[in-house]
Amino acid sequence: MPSTSAFPTITKVETFIPAQGGDGGDYHRQKDGHWILDGGKPRDEGRAGNSTDSPRKCGISNPMSGYEQYRETRTSWGIGVLGSLVVKITASDGTEGISTGFGGPPACWLIEQHFARFVVGSDPRDTNRMWDQMFKASTFYGRKGLPIAAISVVDLAIWDLLGKIRGEPVYKMIGGRAKDGKIPFYLTGPEPTTARDLGFWGSKVALPYSPNDGFDSMRRNLDFLKAHRKQLGDGFPLMVDCYMSLNVQYAVEMATKAKEEGIDITWWEEVLHPDDFDGHKLLKERAPGIKWTTGEHEYSRYGFRQLIEGRSIDILQPDVMWMGGMTELLKISAQAAAYDIPVVPHGSGPYSYHFILSQPHSPFCEYIANSPDGLSIAPVFGNLFLNEPVPHGGSIDVSDEPGFGLILNPEAKLIPSSEFLAPNPENGLSMTDEEKALREKRLANGVNGKH
Repeated sequence: MPSTSAFPTITKVETFIPAQGGDGGDYHRQKDGHWILDGGKPRDEGRAGNSTDSPRKCGISNPMSGYEQYRETRTSWGIGVLGSLVVKITASDGTEGISTGFGGPPACWLIEQHFARFVVGSDPRDTNRMWDQMFKASTFYGRKGLPIAAISVVDLAIWDLLGKIRGEPVYKMIGGRAKDGKIPFYLTGPEPTTARDLGFWGSKVALPYSPNDGFDSMRRNLDFLKAHRKQLGDGFPLMVDCYMSLNVQYAVEMATKAKEEGIDITWWEEVLHPDDFDGHKLLKERAPGIKWTTGEHEYSRYGFRQLIEGRSIDILQPDVMWMGGMTELLKISAQAAAYDIPVVPHGSGPYSYHFILSQPHSPFCEYIANSPDGLSIAPVFGNLFLNEPVPHGGSIDVSDEPGFGLILNPEAKLIPSSEFLAPNPENGLSMTDEEKALREKRLANGVNGKH
């Protein structure tokens, strides 16, 4: 173990994008036909032939469901437009930390042009200082969304680097093992019976219809869920992801009717726009016996503070690759622990596994089926890593390999940011000498200078 004075410092921050779709941290950068994009097959817009004995896999309810041309797949309105990125951070002793997330070229730009200055030259143990500087320096354009996602990937790479320098897994550096055995999983996918057959303790399905899908959308949703419940039988947990597409009245009415009709739903997830904090309070007030969850599209401890203090959410579901990385997730976890609210991260593969293993109030984990049909287990990050662990029999144990324990696949083609970011943006975005001369000529002749 190096002494304090000799501890390596960070010398370089590099960013890349995977050349292969499906590799990396953007769950939605998949090939056409993947169930994550369209729910399994085209939407069943009619009621004819819709039987409660045989659930139909159909579209996924989302905020764009009100526009007919964007209903068929989520890629039609650009859910995967940003894509994945990879961050590599190198220390003065040659050790490298690797991470992935989402944000694509725009996130690479922010990291290379803005955030790297707060990381290069730093002691990798100073995670709080680096995070605070990146966050506060981007306050005027950040706070949520893409800038925080970019910070997240940098932060995860720093934790990976730190673990490798120390020779310790990340979970040992953030509290150690808090669970005696393996981490239990539920499966998010199109076929709940698959989750049961593969040994998962429960399954989550995407709600197919939003209030914008017609006056009978609620009935069709209930029929869809009733059919799944019938196939599963009693006792096996079934959850519903509504992906920010409902309103308070619709959500309460549907959850209440489902209960009245004997459709046992363990929880209803992300039913409202993430900024509707008052709406989340109303959900709990109007339907206190229903379990409501949210958090994957919330960012930083400030947004989560409102959810936690309102006591309107039964489970928090932050995405560690989106909301600020491990450094910020630990702060959110501490806030939630003071209110005895479970924290179960959204997806995020091994990054979530290390967190959950170390937190007493994180009882289980989500696995999002990454196979095209959602019927088999595949690595969350595609072929980006050689050894990404996946749950078997519905559970997983975390290895003691240093950092997050992930080995970059040498066959994974990564495109360095130097190939798609202009080295000097001021010159790259300005006019050439010929363009300036042409513009001056046009202005001299009284012609509009645009060309």
